[in-house]
Amino acid sequence: MRKGRVIFHIDMNCFYASVEMAYNPELKGKPLAIAGNPEERKGIIVTSSYEARAKGVKTTMPIWQAKKRCPELIIMKPNFNRYRQASKEIFKILSEITPYVQPVSIDEGYMDITDTENLGTPLEIAYNLQQKILNELDIPCSIGIAPNKFLAKMASDMKKPLGITVLRKREIAKILWPLPVDEMYGVGEKTAQKLHTINIETIGDLAKKDVYELKQLLGINGERLKNRANGDDTRPVDPDAIYEFKSIGSSQTLPRDTTDWDALIRLMRQLGESVERRMKRKDAAGRSVQITIRYHDRKTVTRSKKLQNYIDDKSEILLIATELLQKHWNGDPIRLLGITVQDMEEKRNLGQQLDIFTFENESKKEKLYSAIDSLSQKYGKNPFKQLKKSAETDSDQPRTSFQKDFLDDYKR
Repeated sequence: MRKGRVIFHIDMNCFYASVEMAYNPELKGKPLAIAGNPEERKGIIVTSSYEARAKGVKTTMPIWQAKKRCPELIIMKPNFNRYRQASKEIFKILSEITPYVQPVSIDEGYMDITDTENLGTPLEIAYNLQQKILNELDIPCSIGIAPNKFLAKMASDMKKPLGITVLRKREIAKILWPLPVDEMYGVGEKTAQKLHTINIETIGDLAKKDVYELKQLLGINGERLKNRANGDDTRPVDPDAIYEFKSIGSSQTLPRDTTDWDALIRLMRQLGESVERRMKRKDAAGRSVQITIRYHDRKTVTRSKKLQNYIDDKSEILLIATELLQKHWNGDPIRLLGITVQDMEEKRNLGQQLDIFTFENESKKEKLYSAIDSLSQKYGKNPFKQLKKSAETDSDQPRTSFQKDFLDDYKR
């Protein structure tokens, strides 16, 4: 029995680009980028191959700028069905080693291999796993090995592509602490800016900072980040974590920055329909609506409204989202819009909230249900029943890697 936990963080290298290269080997060794709306000069780079990165191509860079840095750049549209299938096969391979697999996005996840001593040392298991994914799927990955999730995540980022990095707790002062605090997982740009105001420049500075001062600045997250900087993270690898969702959202970059209200509302309708569709699939409802507005200069604002009742209908979602947009849009050209429904609950956990409006709607439906019943008796089945098509799932392609509805595909 191993003394402590052994956690892997597996991270696919340039995942979308790697899948395209596996699908078409002629792309290997060439500067390749996956971008939304490749036909639009203002489309955004989603990811790129290492060959493209060597020429200065970066994620979120506009296509015109990427082409300027790398004129021979090959640009392809995302094929989410292809990436989803590859992700499914990857997590199947992971689950052959241990049932303790926690996907966190389409191209990364955690494994707890503590009780797999019969398969070899952690390094042997990692090497065999990396080679299996490479040989069977032609997709490279990096693996971080550590006693907890945070350190494993930091380790997997240290060597790419095809890296295997061990990060022990006793090594963090030497390896982790000298790194800029901006490079720490869980520290975003805004948090880093706040930490700089109290003279925290490195992860080591954060690890040694007074916890009271950190909580004054960042709340409970300040203490959490200090613990992580000291190598402390008790979170388990939880295979069921993908079913715990508190929000469902959809966002999309516009073909070009715009102030056209009609174009913005058209996109809002699409986003509302996407959110509603995914909520129906989860059989869930929420009682907070948030919008995200990203302007032409990449400044991003989020605004939300808390509701008295749970909602799951696109018309209600759109009404509140539009109200928020009207109230908080400053009139500058908009690059991206997003709608998120938060404070989610599965409907089976919610009691029917029969306020006067619900009662009115339900009473209207009673006549419809009666008509359907009489027709069903006459024709033998509900003539209006809508069949769920598998194609619907396929066409509802994820806008970003944060859409997690499909992360349990590998179990099916």
